[in-house]
Amino acid sequence: MSTASPSPGPVVTVGPVRFGNHLPLSLIAGPCALESRGHALEVAAALKEIVAPLGLGLVFKSSFDKANRTSAGSARGLGLDEALPIFAEIRERLGLPVLTDVHEAGQCAPAAEAVDVLQIPAFLCRQTDLLLAAAATGRAVNVKKGQFLAPWDMAHVAAKITGAGNSKVIVTERGASFGYNTLVSDMRALPIMAQVTGGAPVVFDATHSVQQPGGQGATSGGQREFVPVLARAAVAVGVAGVFIETHPDPDRAPSDGPNMVPLRAMPDLLARLVAFDRLAKGL
Repeated sequence: MSTASPSPGPVVTVGPVRFGNHLPLSLIAGPCALESRGHALEVAAALKEIVAPLGLGLVFKSSFDKANRTSAGSARGLGLDEALPIFAEIRERLGLPVLTDVHEAGQCAPAAEAVDVLQIPAFLCRQTDLLLAAAATGRAVNVKKGQFLAPWDMAHVAAKITGAGNSKVIVTERGASFGYNTLVSDMRALPIMAQVTGGAPVVFDATHSVQQPGGQGATSGGQREFVPVLARAAVAVGVAGVFIETHPDPDRAPSDGPNMVPLRAMPDLLARLVAFDRLAKGL
């Protein structure tokens, strides 16, 4: 069921950014949770400046609601109504495509008015009604593989979206549950997911792959020092894109701080990943 590297296949175009397993690497990046208009614009502008000399396609990512928190007392986010104008402003002012998570079918259509990619969280990747509602918007749909799924199970997930008439499917690897409070990334999953989905663009989520779910009791922990290690490994295999959450001060972030990359570290990390990508794909 495996192959040497993700095979060429469909290309998903998101604004000026193209995701394809055989194409130059693209990036999905931004802070885990939307904190404020000013913070989102600051990070988005900084990322746009960082990727410009690298020729790296960028989709800005942030979540309006963190519905899958460890504790009910954890911060959730700004909410859909407050977030949509911020996403729309990032698209208009900075010219960046935007991605955000949706957790309920009813959120898909409103979110699609302001963003370019609807992301299905890993825990919800088998929720048929959510997948179909996302597909119906006509927007690109990025589905994170559940920590509980084998990579070949993503064939059925992708088929729900394409069967609803939407061919703009991206699949993302974010690690598999391995014992308690631990995830492990199996690099074989990257080519396998490409193969079983008919070549759908495969993205590697380098920051959630180092997350330690519930590892700090009421919150999740993480090992951000291993983000570059796993990202290099995935890009060396050959992927359409990498997903990296970043923040100017991760230790003060309201969500997923332990596994986010400091914004100041992104230029060097991305330059290395672009070099790995060119070597892996013979570009």
